[in-house]
Amino acid sequence: MVANVLVALVAVLHLGFLVIEMFLWDHPFGHKRFKMTPEYAKASAALAASQGLYNGFLAAGLIWGLIVGLESIQIFFLICVVIAGVFGGVTAQRSILYVQALPGLLALVAVFLSG
Repeated sequence: MVANVLVALVAVLHLGFLVIEMFLWDHPFGHKRFKMTPEYAKASAALAASQGLYNGFLAAGLIWGLIVGLESIQIFFLICVVIAGVFGGVTAQRSILYVQALPGLLALVAVFLSG
């Protein structure tokens, strides 16, 4: 039960990332959240939208794993989340480690412990 809740929370986080990166990137909320100028946001909007789409795929995979009840699917997508979070934390912003990788890792551990 705890594992499913954590997996669902990670999925919701990634749906939120999708919304911000695909639809709010070039709006005041996106500018403030990522501390960027309107000019930079406009120039990087296509890249952010692509990243948002990938985050949507991660959310879809996690939701799929919850619906069909297969831990193997959840584990695969949680590993993807953790790897993406670590990569982003090392190459882009350290905060990604805490916002993406850590929740993914906690959910992954919970799934392992529940099985």
